[in-house]
Amino acid sequence: MGPSRNGHVHGGSELPTVANDINFKGKAYSIVREGLADILNPRPVNTPENGSIKQSVFYNPIQQFNRDLSVLAIRVFAEDLATIRRARRERALLRPARDGKKGSKRKRTAEPGAEEQEESTVKKRAEEQSASHPVRHSLVPATSESARQARNEEALLFHGSGAASVDLSPAVEAGAGDKPELNRYNGQAGAMSNGSNPRSKDTTCSSGGHRDGCPTGITSHIRILDALSATGLRALRYVKEIPHVALVTANDLSSSATASIKLNAEYNGIADQIQPTTGDAKALMYHTIAHNKDLFHVIDLDPYGTAVPFLDAAVQAVQDGGLLCVTCTDAGVFASVGFPEKTFSQYGGVSWKGTQGHEAGLRLILNAVATSAARYGLAIEPLLSLNIDFYARLFVRVARSPAGVKFLASKTMVVYNCDHGCGSFSTQYMAQSREREAKNGDKFYTHSLAQGPSATPYCEHCGFKTHLAGPMWGGPLHNPHFVTKILDTLPPLDDKVYGTIPRIEAMLTLALNETLIQESEKLVPPKSNDVEPIVPLDPALRDPHPFFINPSVLARTLHCVVPSDAALRGALVGLGYRTTRSHTEPGSIRTDAPWTVIWEIMREWVRQKNPIKEGALTKGMAGWEIMRKDRSRRGLVNAKQALREILDTADDAKSLQASVEAVLCGLNGRVTAGEGGKEVDGVSREEGAAAEQKELEVVFDEKLGKQAAGKKMLRYQMNPRPDWGPMSKAKAEH
Repeated sequence: MGPSRNGHVHGGSELPTVANDINFKGKAYSIVREGLADILNPRPVNTPENGSIKQSVFYNPIQQFNRDLSVLAIRVFAEDLATIRRARRERALLRPARDGKKGSKRKRTAEPGAEEQEESTVKKRAEEQSASHPVRHSLVPATSESARQARNEEALLFHGSGAASVDLSPAVEAGAGDKPELNRYNGQAGAMSNGSNPRSKDTTCSSGGHRDGCPTGITSHIRILDALSATGLRALRYVKEIPHVALVTANDLSSSATASIKLNAEYNGIADQIQPTTGDAKALMYHTIAHNKDLFHVIDLDPYGTAVPFLDAAVQAVQDGGLLCVTCTDAGVFASVGFPEKTFSQYGGVSWKGTQGHEAGLRLILNAVATSAARYGLAIEPLLSLNIDFYARLFVRVARSPAGVKFLASKTMVVYNCDHGCGSFSTQYMAQSREREAKNGDKFYTHSLAQGPSATPYCEHCGFKTHLAGPMWGGPLHNPHFVTKILDTLPPLDDKVYGTIPRIEAMLTLALNETLIQESEKLVPPKSNDVEPIVPLDPALRDPHPFFINPSVLARTLHCVVPSDAALRGALVGLGYRTTRSHTEPGSIRTDAPWTVIWEIMREWVRQKNPIKEGALTKGMAGWEIMRKDRSRRGLVNAKQALREILDTADDAKSLQASVEAVLCGLNGRVTAGEGGKEVDGVSREEGAAAEQKELEVVFDEKLGKQAAGKKMLRYQMNPRPDWGPMSKAKAEH
């Protein structure tokens, strides 16, 4: 593993400020300021002839968007965690008074030393539980009375309100007389040695304590692991910009990177809240798990390439209900079909060819996280999943939930996609989960095998062979409550500190609207005057309409003029279907309309607006087969096919005549052969044809299709400068 990649695409503002050279500890540096943090970049002695500067520690200014978004997402998560903790403490404080009023039995007089004995018993019970498995603090709101009671007990044990509380200081404390402790995961003496390990602060923030303020009375008990830290810029920003952070462990495999982290922490005046460590990130996380150290509330994985090798350790090292932040930059693997064997070996599935590849890539990564967590009885909930230029960034909540893990199979899908033909697709889930009601009225789920296959080997619309993609995540990509909370934090922010606010607002607005979930399924939290918890979605909920359509792809199949976005949306909305955009592809339309309706709309577009040039479609093309299914010819085509089958199977003239009459009887509605315009079952030939035409009346109403203008947003980022991209790995000594 090399030094980590640290960054994201810049959007809507200038690049981070580069100040003049300074001298710090006898060396010359240039200062790069991003957010509220400054990093020192050593000045090279000799600059190469091509003008490029060789980096000893990786820093990519283009990826400020990633870091800005991560700061805001973790801040929202930390506020949610603080709210849950406060609610637990309040319930725990009320519990003794409530228990005292239940019965009329005489309270036994406390004997001398009883309180100390009870406290000792509670501590012993906590130590026994900690010895059996690492403590996983539950951060997700309880959903049943038994779960709430269990979590109240846990609050008494681990969050301190009269009982034994767990020390939230760093995992390793060294006193003045202790010997330096070797990093057990790499055998080197590093930041975990004597005198360099900071103590956790239990501070409270006030509205004036930070630039953007925070809820008063919230204690700082958040521990973050920046597993692949490079310069430590993320760790610096997390400490300086998130009110609830007590300690950030900044790890990197490169010794020069951790030296840079320590130097930057000292320069920013927060060395007591940054714990630099040198070593393998996986070994660090496994070390934390194996030695029953305090698990992390947030783990940020931002490698150069794929994050898959770190997932097994990360899902175990994050606390129950904690946040896992994952970046993968190998879009050439997870979002394409160039290396299907590599994609499957990394992510446990294959992507597909075409514009859908990036959303499929997000779902492959989520499936890799979900399967890694499920092995340990942990269920995931994607809070925000974004495809951003050349990489993917995901924020996933991980919670201990054996019941939630049972839904993984029913939220895992494979996709049959007609990537060589018309571009249509259909999904097949691996299992079924059905809600049942017990005799006492309680709801429960049953899990069973899925029937399959859901599609034939050939596309039902164009007749081309389909290809298989997946298995991949079939649940929602985002939690709308989490996205809304991030959007709510944007107005008071200083755009000089957060330079990518315009793009954050635009992309999160797209993400908020792209999941076509009914309002009743979103589980909107109750209103209150305080910070509201992020309510989890139903664990059984699937994404009802994954993926999207692209008007240009549809028109290319039929060799016709591309319909405008507004015209196609207007036709769909006019038929009663919903539409929105996808953040993964410019010009995309996400809809709940079936493919039969979509192609019927395109046939009407050709018939009403832009006829196809003669000879543009020939037999054997996907568009030719789709246009053969035009409603004006549908009855004749079906009758012709039926007559062919009759001629092949008829035994005698009498049966042939009866079969032909039956086909003619079914042609053009319920009008029989030889009856002309007479009524059959009360419906005339003309009325039957009109009724068939009105079944799907397509109107390309551009006014209806135009979405409310509202505020102009930078929805899709253009390349901000030449030679823009993920940059090269840092070449550093280890």
